[in-house]
Amino acid sequence: MKKSPLLLLAASLYSSLAISQSAVNAFVNAPDMKRANLSVMIKDVETGETILQHRADKNTVPASTTKLVTTATALEILGPDFTFTTKLQYDGTIENGVLNGNIYILGGGDPTLGSKYMGDSLFLDKWTAAVKQLGIKKITGTVIGDGTLYDTQGIPPRWTWEDMGNYYAAGAYGISIYDDTYKVYFNSGEAGTTPEIIRVEPLMPDLRFKLFLKSANINDDSAYFYGAPYSNDRSIYGEIPANRKEFVSKGDIPYPALYAAQVFRQNLVANGVEVTQPATADVITGNTRTTFFTQTSPTLKEIIGNINYKSNNHYAEHLFNYLALQKAKQANITDAVSVIKNFWKSKGLDISGFIINDGCGLSPSNAISAKFFVDLLTFEANKSSYKNVFISTLPVAGESGTVRKLLKGTRLEGKVHAKSGSIFDVQCFAGYIDWKNKQYAFAVLVNNYTGSRKSVIEEIEKLLLSVAK
Repeated sequence: MKKSPLLLLAASLYSSLAISQSAVNAFVNAPDMKRANLSVMIKDVETGETILQHRADKNTVPASTTKLVTTATALEILGPDFTFTTKLQYDGTIENGVLNGNIYILGGGDPTLGSKYMGDSLFLDKWTAAVKQLGIKKITGTVIGDGTLYDTQGIPPRWTWEDMGNYYAAGAYGISIYDDTYKVYFNSGEAGTTPEIIRVEPLMPDLRFKLFLKSANINDDSAYFYGAPYSNDRSIYGEIPANRKEFVSKGDIPYPALYAAQVFRQNLVANGVEVTQPATADVITGNTRTTFFTQTSPTLKEIIGNINYKSNNHYAEHLFNYLALQKAKQANITDAVSVIKNFWKSKGLDISGFIINDGCGLSPSNAISAKFFVDLLTFEANKSSYKNVFISTLPVAGESGTVRKLLKGTRLEGKVHAKSGSIFDVQCFAGYIDWKNKQYAFAVLVNNYTGSRKSVIEEIEKLLLSVAK
């Protein structure tokens, strides 16, 4: 007897559900997962059918998958062609080649100024040329870095002390320069001895270092810089490889607006423009200013691509804070969170359990569910005018970015666009699976697992592969 199409469909759906439930059971009962906090969801983007889920509405620490929220929100609100601007201004009068006043760098929150990833590496020379085009040969005042578009918080208060002071945890400021990063070159001796600092690049003579660092029989850098924003005191703990004539570790520039003013002043002087006073920052004179040069950043699309491909915390924090300007006159964390929550609430997403304290995911007190991620990703795929732009900013599993090793050599290699997230005892992935003319939005968030990170990723791969039948 021939079965009806309805019965065949029902049997197929039952089989798919059975496979999905079996995959979920295998995942949650894996040795490394039994005691972990998990939140998992995979959904068919077109039909809205939930393919599999486990505690999908439960909050977990998302780590760098938080960047999906930051970048998607910025793209929707600002558009892919948005650019940051940094303006050069002067006050006072110019007479006979003398500026009786000051030069200002008016920061616009651009994280790409002098960045190694993108932007204009020759910006200082162009700034100096712009000053000289005004006929200025002497400045009776000084160069002032005005970074007051952003508040003075710099570092999110929920970041850990272990992260503060390190290059990957550089803060968000109205003026940032050179990725807010400096390199310290060490000469390390025998294991157990204290390395010697050879030099710092770029040169930062105001920094003061206390070395609690040791040489060790290791191959990797485990040095950590400790220090607060605006403070020139840095303590360096941890270990670096022994017997290296030159080994590099990196810290964060503590006061970027001031440093930008200092290096601009140096460049002016080196090119024949006398500057009478030392550079300073965030001194607002109240004088009328004239804008004479505007520096623009790469487009938001390019910046978001770097954030998601490279997991760039620095760029993400600047973008996150900038969103506050949709409702406030000064960029700050509190209003940035409000803008993000209100935006997604207006799009119908449930924000009742949504907790973020930064834009990049370094904060261990962030809490987001797999369902929220999947709902956001589904919105981007179905309702956003920038769908293709957003998806293009996500690295491809097995091929690029932070997911270049994920699913390598499997049938899903090249068919998953995703963002990874990892901090201590946290491993997460969220994005899209493209398989047999279907697209799935997924989020797999794992906290407090036992065992190795490698084995956890292997279990996540098995779960994702269960969809690709």
